[in-house]
Amino acid sequence: MLPCRANCFTLEISLMHINIAWQDVDTVLLDMDGTLLDLAFDNYFWQKLVPETWGAKNGVTPQEAMEYMRQQYHDVQHTLNWYCLDYWSEQLGLDICAMTTEMGPRAVLREDTIPFLEALKASGKQRILLTNAHPHNLAVKLEHTGLDAHLDLLLSTHTFGYPKEDQRLWHAVAEATGLKAERTLFIDDSEAILDAAAQFGIRYCLGVTNPDSGIAEKQYQRHPSLNDYRRLIPSLM
Repeated sequence: MLPCRANCFTLEISLMHINIAWQDVDTVLLDMDGTLLDLAFDNYFWQKLVPETWGAKNGVTPQEAMEYMRQQYHDVQHTLNWYCLDYWSEQLGLDICAMTTEMGPRAVLREDTIPFLEALKASGKQRILLTNAHPHNLAVKLEHTGLDAHLDLLLSTHTFGYPKEDQRLWHAVAEATGLKAERTLFIDDSEAILDAAAQFGIRYCLGVTNPDSGIAEKQYQRHPSLNDYRRLIPSLM
């Protein structure tokens, strides 16, 4: 391994290496669910609450409801509809926005989120939230976590009309924010989305192995990853 320059952090996960030369990073793009917030909220909501509510309304067994929902989710995976509360309300005949509001108190920050975001601020990095979350979903989670107080800019991909899996989104975000891909770090808990960011030219793409605090850590095949952002802080300061 080549020696790092000053302010360069070397991360080794699953035989993958990433050297973050922090002095060459101006912008840190951050996903929300599973990256800054505990994904337990979304997993409970979409894997348990929605299927159970839809099943009870339509008189089917929990197993039948779950099988139906899996197919529904699969049909629109990696599209904006997958994240769209309005789409699911119409598709399922449920008030998904109202259900999201009711479950709002379940939204919680990861333990390492605020220390990392504050360290980024202290080091002069621009902190941009880039989430596929529907605007209502985003608003509810901000209300209950106060996450927005620790970010410089918040972007929902619904504003642009494309999800992060789509290259058109990356071009639109770069144009809207002026970010330079070669001076950007992006953190997300989806390998498919990290792939899209890398394809666009984002210099550093980092995965999160523990997006849901109640589930075993995941592995990444094509990107380095970590389970605690506080490991990055010493090299920032």
